[in-house]
Formats: sequence, C-alpha cells, structure tokens
Amino acid sequence: MAGRRLEAPAGAWIDRSRSVGFTFNGRPLRGFRGDTLASALLANGVRLVGRSFKLHRPRGIFSCGTEEPCAVVDLGRGALRTPNVRATLLPLVEGLEAVSVNCWPSVGFDLGALTGACAAFLPAGFYYKTFMWPSWRVFEPAIRGMAGLGQAPRLPDPDHYEEKAADADVLVVGGTTRSASSPRPRDSSVSTCDSARSPSASTTTTSCAPSRA
Repeated sequence: MAGRRLEAPAGAWIDRSRSVGFTFNGRPLRGFRGDTLASALLANGVRLVGRSFKLHRPRGIFSCGTEEPCAVVDLGRGALRTPNVRATLLPLVEGLEAVSVNCWPSVGFDLGALTGACAAFLPAGFYYKTFMWPSWRVFEPAIRGMAGLGQAPRLPDPDHYEEKAADADVLVVGGTTRSASSPRPRDSSVSTCDSARSPSASTTTTSCAPSRA
C-alpha cells in the first residue's frame, strides 16, 4: 500500500529538505527530519507494524502519542538493543534500525497467528487452570516464549550513563498556555514537564524533558 503526505503548510514540524534514511524489519525506507518513526512508516505506506501479544493478531498504528498500544518496536541489535519503544514517541534519526516484536518468522507471516483458531479455548488466565503442576514446568517455557512483546538484550550494555537530580519549588505538569502564564511565587524555581514539542501542541511526539525556569 502506498503512503502519502499532506501538502505544506501541514506538517510544520517536518523539514522536507532534509531526508533521513532508516530501516524497518530490514527494509530500507526514508523519511524527513522531524518525523517520528510512526509518521515515517505511515508516509511510506507501512500499515502492519506488529502483532498482539496473545493471539498474534495484526496490529497497526492506533494513535499519535504516549497512549499508543500497538506500534511497539525494538531498536538496534546486540548489546544496544532497546525493546518495547513506542514508534509514536521515537524521533527519526539517520541509520535508525527498528523491528517488529512478537512475530516469527515475519510480521506479515506470523506462525503464532495459528493460535487464533483456538481463541475460544484460550480465555484470560487459561494457563493457570489448564497447565497445573506437575506438567506446568513443561508448558511454561513455550507459553512465555509466545507471549510478551520485545526481547531484552542478552549482552551487557557497554554504555555508561549519568544521573541528574533536579529540585523545584513548583512543578508544572503539562505545559499549557494557561499554566505558563499562571501566577507563581516570587524567588522560586519552577520546572515544567510536558511531552509535547510546544506548550500549545495538541499531539505528543517527544519524551518528557523537565527544565528549570
């Protein structure tokens, strides 16, 4: 299925003059600087991005922010693999590698979808009633292998991280226009925590980054 973009001035956060290359499930694609992975996939006509965690039913992009339940991907490979990242929150960068989760051998042809034929016999929590001791130790590895979403890396993370603690007298959660102009105590530190790119933005596209005001 071919994708398309709205013409300018729609997509004001996208720099159409700067192309960005990335791969999804090994397929090379291109987007623009300012895209999220989700918007770039939609623009390239990619509709199927994953499978449901239990019956492996096909899943696409459902929303545009932190509430996204379906477009969950794994990033990178080896020790740098990062599991379960929402595509709607991931800024597109050059060389990004993303893969679908919870599918084998591919997201388009997932053998796990065969469980859908037995859906009537697989109610919520069926494994707690059907596969009891002593046979539980036999079935547990297979059930755990088919459920869940992304895969955590098996190798130790080679990177080093710094921690930063920030204190504030006033914390504003959600940087709306009203909260930005509301009265505040004098000589007090104020931090704003918002997931949108601008205080008036109605869509959530970036992670929360508190800053001292």
